[in-house]
Amino acid sequence: MEENIDMPPQSLFDAMDVFIGERAANGSFLDGGGLFGTEDAVNFVVRRGEVTRVDGPYAEGKEVVGGWSLMEYASLEEAVADQRLFAELHAKHWPEATVVSTLRQVSEGPEAPGD
Repeated sequence: MEENIDMPPQSLFDAMDVFIGERAANGSFLDGGGLFGTEDAVNFVVRRGEVTRVDGPYAEGKEVVGGWSLMEYASLEEAVADQRLFAELHAKHWPEATVVSTLRQVSEGPEAPGD
């Protein structure tokens, strides 16, 4: 999402409470939360075998990860459909913000996605 924009409207928080509550009740929501802005971040950069801690100032970024959720679905199609509902909540309740909602699978080994 965009960084340093206004707080989301209360209606989005309320809609997300319902959305996450339903998924917690049916067992698909495993964990999640919001993240502070990049001004509070600590980065470690690994370059050519050397580790360096970088505590800003950072190059100006226009988008940051604002939160995350760990979900479990019976199929990829079900996950994609639910991800769309999540994005639609943001479009409805916070239309002035640009939010990218990304769905990624958790890797538990060397298998290919979808295996």
